[in-house]
Amino acid sequence: MIPYILHVALLITVCLLFYKLLLQKETFYRLNRIILVFCLALSFVLPLIHIPQQWALQTPAKPTEVQDQPIVVSPPVADVPQINTITNPVKTKQAPEKAVPVTPAKPAPAVTIQHTVQSSTPSTPIIQTVFKWLFYLYWIGVAAFGLNLLLQVVVLLFQAYTKPAIRDGKFRIVELTGDKAPCSFGNNIFINPEKYDWETYSQILLHEKVHIEQRHSFDILFAELMLVLQWFNPFAWLYRTEVENNLEFLTDDAVLEHEEVERSSYQMSLLKVSAPHLSLGITTNYNQSLLKRRIIMMNAKRSNIHIMWKYFFLVPLLGILACALNSPAAYSESAVNSMANIKALVKVHPVVKPNFNFNFKDDQTEGSWFANIKNDKVRMEFKSDDDDHNWSSNSDFKLSEFSSIPRDKKADFTIKREAGTILFNGKFDGNDGYGHYKFTADHQFNTFLGEHGITGVEDGDDFAFFMFNVNKNYVAMLESNGYKGLSKGDLVSMGALKVDEPYIRFWRESGYTHLTANELVSGKALGITAEYVNEIRKAGYTHVTFDQLQSFKATGVTAKYIAGLHGANVKPGKKHDNGNNNGDDKEDNNPMPAEDVVSVKAMNVASNYINAIQKEGYPDITLNELTSMKAVGVTPEYIGELKLAGYTHIPAHELVSLKSVGVTPEYIKSMAAIGYKNIPANELTSMRSVGVTPEYVASLKNSGYTNIPVSGLVSLKSVGATPEFAKGFVALGYKNIPAHQLVSMKAVGVTPEYVQSLKAAGYDNISVNDLVSLRSQGINPDFAKGYESVGYKSIPVRELITLKALGISPDYIKSFQDAGYKDISINEYSGLKAMGVTPDFIEGFKKIGYTDISLREATSLKATGVTPDYVNKMREKGFKSQDLNKYIQLKNNFGDNDK
Repeated sequence: MIPYILHVALLITVCLLFYKLLLQKETFYRLNRIILVFCLALSFVLPLIHIPQQWALQTPAKPTEVQDQPIVVSPPVADVPQINTITNPVKTKQAPEKAVPVTPAKPAPAVTIQHTVQSSTPSTPIIQTVFKWLFYLYWIGVAAFGLNLLLQVVVLLFQAYTKPAIRDGKFRIVELTGDKAPCSFGNNIFINPEKYDWETYSQILLHEKVHIEQRHSFDILFAELMLVLQWFNPFAWLYRTEVENNLEFLTDDAVLEHEEVERSSYQMSLLKVSAPHLSLGITTNYNQSLLKRRIIMMNAKRSNIHIMWKYFFLVPLLGILACALNSPAAYSESAVNSMANIKALVKVHPVVKPNFNFNFKDDQTEGSWFANIKNDKVRMEFKSDDDDHNWSSNSDFKLSEFSSIPRDKKADFTIKREAGTILFNGKFDGNDGYGHYKFTADHQFNTFLGEHGITGVEDGDDFAFFMFNVNKNYVAMLESNGYKGLSKGDLVSMGALKVDEPYIRFWRESGYTHLTANELVSGKALGITAEYVNEIRKAGYTHVTFDQLQSFKATGVTAKYIAGLHGANVKPGKKHDNGNNNGDDKEDNNPMPAEDVVSVKAMNVASNYINAIQKEGYPDITLNELTSMKAVGVTPEYIGELKLAGYTHIPAHELVSLKSVGVTPEYIKSMAAIGYKNIPANELTSMRSVGVTPEYVASLKNSGYTNIPVSGLVSLKSVGATPEFAKGFVALGYKNIPAHQLVSMKAVGVTPEYVQSLKAAGYDNISVNDLVSLRSQGINPDFAKGYESVGYKSIPVRELITLKALGISPDYIKSFQDAGYKDISINEYSGLKAMGVTPDFIEGFKKIGYTDISLREATSLKATGVTPDYVNKMREKGFKSQDLNKYIQLKNNFGDNDK
């Protein structure tokens, strides 16, 4: 369990780093969502998959045993070598140090192998005790975080179904109290409606409805479940944050697609809503720390389709990780041959994922070996004998390096290299051998490396240098070619990949004179050869950069592929550096920039695809359009089907839109069958994107909504207005509501429950337009009742709307009443509020001697800008009057002129 959990943790970490380095700033939010969830799921599944031997970077685990007594090993059964260990072998009266053949339970020939080891008193190593307690600690953490997640779910469900809620179609708006940020979970929206003005409130609801419609709660729950199992992994917590961040970017993007939402207004609403009192972790909510990034991403430039190649690098990355970390499939009988009879020399170890380490400890430099001779090479596998550390490593040696090869009987033989010497003990049976080994380091070699500036060398690195045959001549060769002061990692990597002098020379002769050690290793690992470079240059890329060569090789670009693209004569989407620029801005003869070649190859755009698209009526198609079409799956067959449905000469960008939302000929025909024929392509895209289906249109027709234009259908569906929604108002006296009014009602949240609450408060027979206005202003019966305390009962609907729109609150009215102004009509309050007249403004004049000011005078004073300070200023200049109208005239005639 522990190795599996650590394997998952490593994959999550790699996926997070890949996302943050390459994808985090891209605006393909939907694709990023898929990548994040896919990688999270794959991180738990991938470690369970066994890799075919020919792909694996490690050898398959071999079931082996060892014991102090004679061991009987059964021959292979059913293509897989099976090891039978007799734990209590029958003993004779022979001396105990001698081996006695033992017959296995089932009738099969057996081979008896004597293997004696020094006996010792059994004891529990400290490391095993530590791992045991770490194991317990892990599950305690899982239990704690699991209970926390369960508690969050219970609390949310309790709030959702115990607090007041309003049903809005498939959404439930749960009213909260206190200073808590809005959030959503499942189909529930949690919000305190009293905290926000109508515009902010409506934008919050729209935002949360997008979360619900796109099922973002599932992503959050999935990420939370991941945290339960990966609570110890700090990268897992960062991963969960990125999942939520991307969902917020995706939601913001969807909200801003609504025409009625203004970007600046929406961003201001986010500032208002953001609060430190966050909701539970499993909800979609507003987070202050994320707000800045959300606003930046909203204003960010849309990502170009040409960067789609980044996403395709995830596949080889995960493939390499699987090949490096996953257990390979078991050996076949032909691969192990006679080795099945000698595997009992290796002790049984827990199954762990091997991890190559440059620094081998003392207990790892001796153990068991298995070998196979093929021609002049010997393939050897080294395995540690340490119970607490299971590792294995493969290496090829020349047969001539061995001092001797023992046949038929056990003997000692050696391989000596500058980093040290391996002493082998064992024998070969034909071409297969086994035995024990011990490595002895030559520390003078490490001293030599230090003297030559190789950094990071430590005791224990000798075995790595030995395995890759890093010697003094190799270091001298690198130095003579300008590679001095390398790190240990660079040196071992170059030695392991056999970066030799001819390879370095080939790059220099090809014009790449300043490649770093990392670049040499990268080129070698990718398999970039002189033949490949010449092939690319002959294809027209005479000045291709090393980075472009890497991109070419990584994506599988060949001269044949380039020739196919050039033969298709595709126009580039925009000008790039194509590897042929000699320093000026002149156009060259190569019509295909290198970056475009990589992009189309990453999208698997082949010449036959291009030719087929061109034959379908797109001879002047550009690379940008091609990659977009390929990305969403536009095929020649799809274009042909659209033509048969009557859609010819559709622009490439509209083809992409149609395909991306799933418009098919069948969809077109189904809409035509219910009366919607010859729909323009852009309207088809809108209909399909919001989910307008023949069934939806039929349900509208059955409810009396016939002959609705396409734009009306899109509006109805986009806000979720259904026939059931309209039927809910029939019992309240609202029959045959026009489609456009139905859209308005649904958009602002007018529900039957809302209308019923108004009726109960005495507001009956309200027109649909007034209902929309009331709801859009956030006016409810409680709002109307608030004015009863200041003497205004049964305020007409239109006046309620005016009061709310101008911000005339009961407190505002009471402030005038306390100042002695009573029996003021609603219209008068509207004028006072519109001009900004307040009791404090009037009180300022009373303090300077004007005790009897009418509201009309106060309005005139405010309108002309006459203030108590202005009056005092004029008095100081000699203009004194008890008639405030004189000051109004003075202000009108002379303004702020002091003269």
